[in-house]
Amino acid sequence: MKNILFIDGRNFITSIDYIVNSNISRKADFSIYDFKGLLEKVLNGIEIDRKVFYFGQLTRHSETLEKSERLIEEQRKLKTHLENQGFEVILAGRVRGHIEKCLMGHETLTFKEKGVDVKIAVDMITLACNGELKLAIIGSSDSDLQPAIQELTKRNIERIYLGFEQSPNKGLTFTTNRTILIRNSEVLEFIGKTLV
Repeated sequence: MKNILFIDGRNFITSIDYIVNSNISRKADFSIYDFKGLLEKVLNGIEIDRKVFYFGQLTRHSETLEKSERLIEEQRKLKTHLENQGFEVILAGRVRGHIEKCLMGHETLTFKEKGVDVKIAVDMITLACNGELKLAIIGSSDSDLQPAIQELTKRNIERIYLGFEQSPNKGLTFTTNRTILIRNSEVLEFIGKTLV
């Protein structure tokens, strides 16, 4: 039985980017961010057997071809960077474009990630059912994971919610055994470090 860290990559990175932008007025470069250092610090004392980041699969979109190709390249660099830090990276679901109407009546193309939370939930439940999961550390603030976490509770799997101090998810805090909130100062501490 293993202790596994499940991270909703886009959700996690969006929270880090918000903290960086709010505190030092710049965007974080995730192709050099020290995720390993941050997670080792905040999860100090917890033995982790597997560390998995989940992302939606990006595809080229005909209306935003140049931007699509740039985002695909950024995701490729991020995937390589995370793997070099000892993380598994799973691409699940899709990032889909759709037209939304703005308040002013304009239409705009927006992109939403679909299917990542489902893949995380399926993996957690499958591992629990196969007797392979002892502890699930859930690095996501997506309330859609609550039913899966409740199922882990029924199977006596220990559950830790890993969130951020500026926006903790109360539902995930309620459905897990323990909550660890990453401080803004911890996020900023690892922004400029290079890997050893």
